[in-house]
Amino acid sequence: MRLTDYSKKLGVSYKTAWRLFHNGHIPGAYQLPTGTIIVPEAEQSHIGNDTPPTVAVYGRVSSSQNKDNLDSQCERLVQYCTARGYHIARVVKEIGSGVNDQRKKFLSLLEDTDVQIIVVEHRDRATRFGFNYIQSMLNLAGRRIEVVNAAENDKDEHMQDLIAIITSFIARYYGRRRARRKTEKIIEAMSRDD
Repeated sequence: MRLTDYSKKLGVSYKTAWRLFHNGHIPGAYQLPTGTIIVPEAEQSHIGNDTPPTVAVYGRVSSSQNKDNLDSQCERLVQYCTARGYHIARVVKEIGSGVNDQRKKFLSLLEDTDVQIIVVEHRDRATRFGFNYIQSMLNLAGRRIEVVNAAENDKDEHMQDLIAIITSFIARYYGRRRARRKTEKIIEAMSRDD
């Protein structure tokens, strides 16, 4: 079946189907020397399977100023999952830096073993660093993160995350110095008492 017919069967635009193909989300699909993209018959039958995988959609933005983007991000992910025939168990929206490894909603999603696939729009929506570690741990449990679009994000958001990293390191550095000074004062006070 040609990609054009496949996109009509899924109920998505040709452009969306083309992106799915180029991001590797249509297993077995291939491109002829003429440029025509062919989807094998086996892949067509994934729609309407009796037991679709249980999926959680995860959307994240760095600041509350981007809340509108968060809603539209999750809408796009829900449309993608519907087109893939996934059963969406949860839609999780979170505001926080991708550098922060203490995001409660994302952590609870990782701990939810009922969810077989976590769908994110870009790798950096899950985390800025250590994506492959998370993916490997989920794979060990028979779960996975599915990235819809491998394209890079805006430079502004990268700059915000870079600033967050620098701020975090500075806070830790000065926090340690302060803690060391407190420890030294405690030891000094204890020495005077003796």
